[in-house]
Amino acid sequence: MSSSVSQNLNEVSAGFKRYNRAADNNKAVILKQLQRLLNDGDRLLEIGSGSGQHAVYVADALKKIQWQPSDRGPYFASLQANLAQVTLSNLATPLYLDVSSFDIPGIFDAVFCANVFHIMPADLIEPMFSGVDRSLSDAGVFVVYGPFKYGGEFTTASNEQFDGWLKSQEAHQGIRDIEMLIAGAAKFGLTLSEDNPMPANNQLLVFRRQSQSLENFVPGA
Repeated sequence: MSSSVSQNLNEVSAGFKRYNRAADNNKAVILKQLQRLLNDGDRLLEIGSGSGQHAVYVADALKKIQWQPSDRGPYFASLQANLAQVTLSNLATPLYLDVSSFDIPGIFDAVFCANVFHIMPADLIEPMFSGVDRSLSDAGVFVVYGPFKYGGEFTTASNEQFDGWLKSQEAHQGIRDIEMLIAGAAKFGLTLSEDNPMPANNQLLVFRRQSQSLENFVPGA
């Protein structure tokens, strides 16, 4: 795709319903990580696509991967409307995905979510990993972007303030302990193989099958 077409897609995305400034700010650094983690021909399922900004940006940049967006509830209708404005051959029609049941057809080489775990209830963490386990190929990766706590401690004062704001909006929200994710993943044979520090006090986590993870672990800073 030419740079002019890519620019047009950026302009289209800027007008999306439920446009998210954070998604626009972090899309380039997330793309850089996905570029090294994905292979040509991979199928990727995005959980919680929101406005679809990441879906459009990455699918436009990585034309040899197939991107499957998904979401639920009030976000799904706006996601459908937003992506109906975009024509990319490697961007699939959005699927409705409720993490509590995780009824998604097919097997994917990668599953990705950004800023999802601190929005959904903590009791959906295990159903999330159960669904990822059923949807992920044997050599696949589960890539998770967002802020996390370590040993019950926030990494920065700003993350602690953000956690308080989240809880003031919805009682079930909050920044999760990374140990909670590691334990939930382990029940389904998934292991944390990379913990990459990212801008704005976020992390990019990579989970793999246990047999794949032992030789790939990259600790965080």
